[in-house]
Amino acid sequence: MPELPEVQTVVDGLKPYLVGKSIKSLQFSGYRLRFPYPKDLSDRILDKPIMDVTRRAKYIAIKMDIDLVVHLGMSGKLILKDSDYQPKKHDHVILELSDGHFLVYNDPRRFGMFFWHPSLEQYLSHYGPEPLEDAFNAEYLMTVLNAKKQNIKTTIMDQRYVVGVGNIYACEALFLSGINPFKPSCDVTIMEAESLVNYIKQVLREAIKQGGTTLKDYRSANDELGYFQRRLYVYGRADESCYTCGEEILNRKVSNRSTFYCKSCQKV
Repeated sequence: MPELPEVQTVVDGLKPYLVGKSIKSLQFSGYRLRFPYPKDLSDRILDKPIMDVTRRAKYIAIKMDIDLVVHLGMSGKLILKDSDYQPKKHDHVILELSDGHFLVYNDPRRFGMFFWHPSLEQYLSHYGPEPLEDAFNAEYLMTVLNAKKQNIKTTIMDQRYVVGVGNIYACEALFLSGINPFKPSCDVTIMEAESLVNYIKQVLREAIKQGGTTLKDYRSANDELGYFQRRLYVYGRADESCYTCGEEILNRKVSNRSTFYCKSCQKV
């Protein structure tokens, strides 16, 4: 599933090509996504000037007088195409832009979302702070952790407390912080919280710089691969040697998610 860096990379790629344009036409493949398309979607988005393209958590907002909201689901891609574009398999939403280009939503698993809302920020008002903003800091994190007995990995992946820290980046930040993913949240110290916050920010920024992580389906808005997978310390490296100590990287389940860690570098 695309996580925060992948979604931010898509937003950064789309913005220069969409702002100032409008959507001339809208086509559907005939297959629904996770939810049915709003019946009034065309009326809400056609011929309206696009003012911005933003992200909140893992959602994309194409901002007009309302927000056209896109969630990439498990395998979705939002890709810009030239004027000679011809529809392909799994192209489920096709937006023709006022300059003749096309914006295409491709999703083999059809688990994404495509809808409008008056404000994406309002739609996600119950979500926690963005991890790259100042509001996400060690003091804030400690107020969350002190009341939680569940493991630290589950807590930092909970959108109610901080958004967009998906499985890949949670594993990487915990490894760099030296924190075992199974450690109870309430046992995390303020020094560990400071380290974890810093590494979450560092890992996410570096992943954005590298264009995200491509493991299976993810592509940028220009249909390019991400390259952060070349810099992963633990994620996806089960049974391989830890780069730091040489111990075998382990893979265990946390809340039904594969969790990669080094028991030597991340002692309980």
